[in-house]
Amino acid sequence: MIDKLEDIKKRFEEVSELIVQPETMADMKLYAKLNKEYKDLDKIVKKYEEYKNILDNIANTKNMLSTEKDPEFRDMAKMELEELEEGKKASEEELKVMLIPKDPNDSKNVIMEIRAGAGGDEAAIFAGDLYRLYQRYAEMMHWKMDLMDFTEGTSGGYKEIVVNVSGEDVFGKLKYESGVHRVQRVPATETQGRIHTSAASVAVLPEMEDVDVELNMSEIKKETYCSSGPGGQSVNTTYSAVRLTHLPTGIVAQCQDQKSQIKNLEKAMNVLRARIYEVELQKHNEEVGAQRKSMVGSGDRSDKIRTYNYPQGRVTDHRINYTVYNLPNVMDGNIGDFIEQLRIADNAERMKEGGLAASEK
Repeated sequence: MIDKLEDIKKRFEEVSELIVQPETMADMKLYAKLNKEYKDLDKIVKKYEEYKNILDNIANTKNMLSTEKDPEFRDMAKMELEELEEGKKASEEELKVMLIPKDPNDSKNVIMEIRAGAGGDEAAIFAGDLYRLYQRYAEMMHWKMDLMDFTEGTSGGYKEIVVNVSGEDVFGKLKYESGVHRVQRVPATETQGRIHTSAASVAVLPEMEDVDVELNMSEIKKETYCSSGPGGQSVNTTYSAVRLTHLPTGIVAQCQDQKSQIKNLEKAMNVLRARIYEVELQKHNEEVGAQRKSMVGSGDRSDKIRTYNYPQGRVTDHRINYTVYNLPNVMDGNIGDFIEQLRIADNAERMKEGGLAASEK
């Protein structure tokens, strides 16, 4: 671990010099990349300096114990040594977590897409339930959620709904929600009281900036149309809604939430960038064979990740076999416990990948 930390310290010193060079300041993309790297490395280097200070104090205290004869001083030194050893252990654990390979997108805002799957009207109603779940969770986290696009279900809920969630470390938490969510309950439309199984898919995409994904406007087809749904007369009767098609890939993004066509265009561009990034990332992972096999952090929208069983009041996350019997509480947005358990499992796997097993010294 020390060797890895020394390498990080050297890299931090290199970045500190590179970031103030005139050629770096002239290249905003490079500057943004180095600035982010500087901030990430700075946290690790500071913690490493604290750790080295503890090691020095331990060595000094042990040296004093080897020479000191006074019983009272020896007792004090032993107590201090115990505290230092505890501090060393705690610092080592913190450093191991810091050395876990980071997802560079964890700090980004997200584009969240919720789509009704198998189950007809009940699936659309469930998609609406999931949307409200994430609304409440966002409120608890003091995040901002903006509606971007939607198609309502015939009996309520949504066939599809797209939202932007912004705040602190949004992707780092919500990325674990990507996948297929399954519900088992008696639908409101069921007359004979039979339990049905329906599903909705959730995709959580990091919101990309111009410096992350460059788009050529000559390769984008722009269409405008009248918005549908709530919003008032000015929204529904003017050509404010925007649909964008990326011609090289065929990827489509649209936004109809704002009265302003310019604002809808900006939001649609954000969705388009996120979807193009997702496709390119999947291609890259397949080419280099680097896609993680873990169900915890894969974010594959085809994976069945969680079941909400209403008759038993049970919610089960299949990736970590974690179950709670408090379904109403979960549907009210209290999913923090699930996210924390998934984060712990994901970190444990990343530690193994990075050669930082818990037993390593």
